[in-house]
Amino acid sequence: MDTNAAANVTAAALAPPKPVAARSLVEAAHEAIRHEILTGGLAPGEKLRFEMLRKRFGFGASTLREALTRLVGEALVTSEEQKGFRVAPVSLEDLADLTRTRKFIELEALRESILNGDDAWEGRLVSAFHRLSKVEAKLSSGPELQQDEFERRNNEFHHALISACPSRWLHHLHGILYQQSERYRRISLVNRVVPRDVHAEHKAMFDAALARNVELACQVAGEHIERTLAVMGKVLNAGMRPGG
Repeated sequence: MDTNAAANVTAAALAPPKPVAARSLVEAAHEAIRHEILTGGLAPGEKLRFEMLRKRFGFGASTLREALTRLVGEALVTSEEQKGFRVAPVSLEDLADLTRTRKFIELEALRESILNGDDAWEGRLVSAFHRLSKVEAKLSSGPELQQDEFERRNNEFHHALISACPSRWLHHLHGILYQQSERYRRISLVNRVVPRDVHAEHKAMFDAALARNVELACQVAGEHIERTLAVMGKVLNAGMRPGG
């Protein structure tokens, strides 16, 4: 993030609280634009012109500006002085950096979660894996129709795996990195250049975690995270559009 963008985010954070109605509008705009970015409706690198966004989402300029500033803070949008806002680009270099950092954070959180997990943790994990398995069974018949539900349940499963980790900061950082990974996961699911049995990957993680095998759980989870990087390399080499 450049200096001007960082200053804008800081200024927004320090500004006086807005009335509830105004905050609700900004939150609605933020969620609408964020969803379009994550799902590819707004393509990587696309110029985010206020008039286009106003017609598409129905929000005013000030609401859109604040929502976009929030998305700059989440690294989903970029901002340059005199050039306005753009959807953050995707690249193998970015994904490689993201993958390396996510592995570092998520595997440490997983390790601590398994070591601290109790019966309630096991129950959350079993429930989350069951719900995820149900939607994974439908992906082959129409992945584009199941992606939103898959992402929700995939998020629940990964969160359940690390939910017994006592570190608040590990959870916070994992949430940021997981969101950034979502765009790349969606691209890999849509393009399907490389055959991938995501359910088998998740089952291996589930079995190892439930067996309290820390080293195996971290190994298979690390391999699971790295596979998206390998798939994206194939996608870009095949000349497929990152938007799906």
